[in-house]
Amino acid sequence: MSRYLVDKFLYTVDRDPALVERYRADPVGTVTWWEAERANAILDAHTGEASTWLRFDEAERAALSTHDYVKLFELGAHPFLTLTLFIAMFERDHAEPLGFQREYAARLAHFDLPYPDIAT
Repeated sequence: MSRYLVDKFLYTVDRDPALVERYRADPVGTVTWWEAERANAILDAHTGEASTWLRFDEAERAALSTHDYVKLFELGAHPFLTLTLFIAMFERDHAEPLGFQREYAARLAHFDLPYPDIAT
């Protein structure tokens, strides 16, 4: 797994409100587009600078394409990046305060320490 690439996806999508909404509405299309157009762009680089080798593996693509944050956590995606993006996408669907955060915690409750390695 390329934790770097998954974390880069989570980071860049979370920082663009239009991409957050696009990812919420069309996760498969957004992941496909992002991988083709943005995955190899150098963060904070001048236009035109890019690498050529970064690709999601099938497990990463599937988890991102289905908003499966439990699988992303299992794969080693950074939990802070995952949580902040999914709060932006799904907190509005919960009536009670901290509703999504509680759901997130409940769905990850089966993990014991030590958590999956999040080093990049």
